[in-house]
Amino acid sequence: MKLYLIGSLRNPAVPVLAQKIRGLGIDCFDDWMAAGPEADDKWRDYEKARGRTYAEAMQGHAAKHVFEYDRGHLDSSDCGVLLLPAGKSGHLELGYLIGQGKPCYIVMPEGDAERWDVMYGFATKVFYSEGELLNHLWDAVSTIHMDTAFKMRS
Repeated sequence: MKLYLIGSLRNPAVPVLAQKIRGLGIDCFDDWMAAGPEADDKWRDYEKARGRTYAEAMQGHAAKHVFEYDRGHLDSSDCGVLLLPAGKSGHLELGYLIGQGKPCYIVMPEGDAERWDVMYGFATKVFYSEGELLNHLWDAVSTIHMDTAFKMRS
């Protein structure tokens, strides 16, 4: 199973959760995080220094490359997890996966529900702690392993 972990470049909890998910034996994609917390700001500043508008920058090689990189990994994933807090991109990525009919989960750490939103009802499930998500994923992985073992015996 390949899980695409969605979150903010500025959320230091993303790689921590990713490592816990990998500990369950799940292929967790969070490589987008390698760009660092200032990646979007640095791209904007670079493009502005070149005299480009946002619309022009979106047509540039860098923007297209990053978009295709992320979309390719979204397309090849089996499910998605949005770790809050997250911004516009994260919510768009989750919606993209939901639109593909893939199971999608939201992790809303306790105390992070300052703004309530009924549209999170599109997600397969909302968890209010990392522990709840990890337990759910462990159950899913265990079921997959049991199904595989049963098929191998048949």
